[in-house]
Amino acid sequence: MNKVILMGRLTRDPEVRYTQSGKVVCQFTLAVDRFTTNQEGQREADFVPIVVWGKVAELCGNSLTKGQRALVDGRLQIRSYEAKDGSGKRWMTEVIANSVQFLDRKAGGPAHEQGTSKGEMESFGSPVAFDEEIPF
Repeated sequence: MNKVILMGRLTRDPEVRYTQSGKVVCQFTLAVDRFTTNQEGQREADFVPIVVWGKVAELCGNSLTKGQRALVDGRLQIRSYEAKDGSGKRWMTEVIANSVQFLDRKAGGPAHEQGTSKGEMESFGSPVAFDEEIPF
């Protein structure tokens, strides 16, 4: 089974393009913290390329920005191609996303909380801060 679930922050704004056949594709890089720390006690991160297709790609391009947190569910893909300079074969590892959840609100934009407004959510009690140190 090939399944990947990642949570991290976008390192730059997503790049949206259209293929020659008219399909929409969105690409971005997700910085994912490691559970361990380095010798200086700082967390290290892996920078994972993410590829999203279709309607989800359009939503990502319109809703995500650099620094926002996202949860990506997809599959790992490893592909090869010939370098343009003729120096040989190159290998690319990326995650092909099936779904992307936006964990932060876009600055100055409406909340993306599945159709509920803040007024509707206040009836459920006080908000709980998100803890990025969840060990799972």
